[in-house]
Amino acid sequence: MAHFTEVLKNRNFFFLWLGQIISQFGDRLNQMAMIALVYQRAPGSSLELAKIISFTIIPVFVIGPVAGVYVDRWDRRRTMYICDSLRCALVLLIPLLFFYKQSMLPIYIVVFLVFCVGRFFVPAKMSVVPDLVDEKNLLLANSLINTTGMIAAALGFGLSGLIISWIGPKSGFYLDSVSFFISAILIFLIGKKMNHEKKESLIKVGKDVLEVIEKSVMQEIKEGIFYLVKNKDLRYTIFLLFLLWGALGSIYTVIIVFVQVTLHSVTKDLGFLVMFLGLGLFLGSLIYGKFGHKLSLFRTIFLSLISSGSAILIFALLVKSMPSFLLASALAIVLGLVVSPIMAAGNTLIHQVAHDEMRGKVFSSLEFVMHLAFLVCMLLSALFADQIGEMKILISVGIILIITGVWGFLFGRIER
Repeated sequence: MAHFTEVLKNRNFFFLWLGQIISQFGDRLNQMAMIALVYQRAPGSSLELAKIISFTIIPVFVIGPVAGVYVDRWDRRRTMYICDSLRCALVLLIPLLFFYKQSMLPIYIVVFLVFCVGRFFVPAKMSVVPDLVDEKNLLLANSLINTTGMIAAALGFGLSGLIISWIGPKSGFYLDSVSFFISAILIFLIGKKMNHEKKESLIKVGKDVLEVIEKSVMQEIKEGIFYLVKNKDLRYTIFLLFLLWGALGSIYTVIIVFVQVTLHSVTKDLGFLVMFLGLGLFLGSLIYGKFGHKLSLFRTIFLSLISSGSAILIFALLVKSMPSFLLASALAIVLGLVVSPIMAAGNTLIHQVAHDEMRGKVFSSLEFVMHLAFLVCMLLSALFADQIGEMKILISVGIILIITGVWGFLFGRIER
C-alpha cells in the first residue's frame, strides 16, 4: 500500500490538491466576508443572510445537471482552470464595483454566478482524479482530495473570522479572488498528458453547438439518470449519501442552537467546535486512506453510519448533562473521525463502477442529491425543533443513522 507521500510526489495530483487547499480556504474567507457585509448593511437580520446564502445553493439545482453533461464533453483540466479564472474575476467585482452600492442585488447576482461556475468545477475535479493517479492509489488520492475541504473547515472557519474582523469584509473578497487565481495557475501547470487521456479532449465551440443540436442536453441528462437507476452499486451509494447529507442538514441549525443554549456562547465556542470537527475529519481521512483497504467500501460506509449516529447521541446526552467546552470539543473530534470515511469510500466506489464518459453526470447528480437532502431536512428539522426541542431532533437523527447502519450489515450489500 502506497503512502500519502508517494501520491503527493505525483506532480499533477499535487498541483490539484494544493490548489484546492488554497481556494477552499479562500472560500471560507468569502463566506465570512459575506456574513460581515450583511451585518454591516442589516445588523442582526437573518432574512438578509438567508437571501445571500440561498444564492450559493440554487445553482446546484439549476446548473448542476447541465454542468455534468458538458464536463464529460470538455477537457477537464481546461474546464477547471477556466472556472477558477472566471471565479477570480467575478469575486473581484464585489470590492471593486459593488461593495458600497446601497442595493445588494448586484452582489446577489455575482454570488449566484460564482457558484454557477463552481457547478462546472466540482464534477470536473472529481472526474479528473482517476486521470491523474494510478488505480492502486485511487483510494489514497480520494482521501487527500477530501482533506482539502477538511483543512479549510479546520482552519478556515476559525481563522477567517479573526482575519475578517482585522482586515474587514472588503479585503476578504480580495483575498478570496487571489486564492482562485493561485488555484487556476496550479491547475494550468498540470501536465496535459494524463493516465487516461480522452480521445477528444478539446471540443471547439462551433462543433459543440452542432453536437448540442444533434443531441440535446436534456437527453443526456436523462441518460445520466437512467444510468444511475440501472446501476445497483451507484443507486445504493447515492441513497446512502442522501441519508448522510439529510442527517447533516437535520442537525445543522439545530446543533448551533443546542450549543449556544447549552454552553451559553453565541459564536465563540461554536467557531472553535467547528475547527475541532474539521480536525477530526482531517485525521479520519488520513487514517482511512492508510488503512481503509482492509474493509470493503460498503462495510466502511455502514460502520461509519453506526459510529456517526452513536457519536451524535453521545454528544447530545453528555453535553446536555455536563456542559463543558472541553468535553464538547473532544466529542466533535470523535464525530469528525467517524464521519470522514463515508465520503472517501463513496467517491471511490463511484470511480470504480462509473464509466469514464459518465463520471461528470454521475458526480453532478450526486451534488444535486446531497444538497437537496441537506436543504429539505434542514428546513423540516428547524420546523420540528420549535415544537419538540433540539435535543429530541439530535437523538432522533442519531438513532436513524444507527438503525440504517445495522440494517446495512444485516441485509445490505457489503461485498464490494
